[in-house]
Amino acid sequence: MATRSAASLQRRQRERTEMHRTILDAAREMYVKNGYEATTMRAIADRIGYTPTAIYHHFRNKEALLTELTTQDFRALAQAFQKLGEVADPVERLRRIGQAYIAFGLTHPMHYRLMFMTPHPAMKDPKGIKQGDPSQDAYAFLVQSCTEAIAAGRFRPKLKDAQQVAQMLWAGHREGTRRLGGVARHTRDCEPDARRDDEGARSLIFFDG
Repeated sequence: MATRSAASLQRRQRERTEMHRTILDAAREMYVKNGYEATTMRAIADRIGYTPTAIYHHFRNKEALLTELTTQDFRALAQAFQKLGEVADPVERLRRIGQAYIAFGLTHPMHYRLMFMTPHPAMKDPKGIKQGDPSQDAYAFLVQSCTEAIAAGRFRPKLKDAQQVAQMLWAGHREGTRRLGGVARHTRDCEPDARRDDEGARSLIFFDG
């Protein structure tokens, strides 16, 4: 009897987890395609065939839904960057950061468009992502790597502001993602390949040595 109850509990938990993921995936797509403001909780429920009440069992409102989505997606990008932490040379690390950024955008176009191309309220509660911490914040990891490159004398002398350099690189990576993947145009003929000599990687030509 106890075994049967445990199995039933596990099944219900799996179903709840799957429903939670289904809601998130549907909301992400609708926020991107229809706009955050135009998307309602009822519309999300209709999209996946659930009642609005069922959605509210998982999220108190669409702001909470957005917070979880952006938290998950920014954490995934940060994790992709963290894999490069063992690259000792800061310039090589920065090149690989550019490649990882663009690969992320090409592999996860809906995630990318929600993060960087869809107008929505600023995330108020990052749920475990400490802004400014390179181990959790992708942009902070980029700034840290820029700081190390500047300290090592790897940039032109006039480039002394790590934040400024990071902003230049971040913008270059976004442009590289747009050019390679056609994220904004939903093109389907660009396969992700982090080894490509993309626009983001070429934006690093201002390094010395």
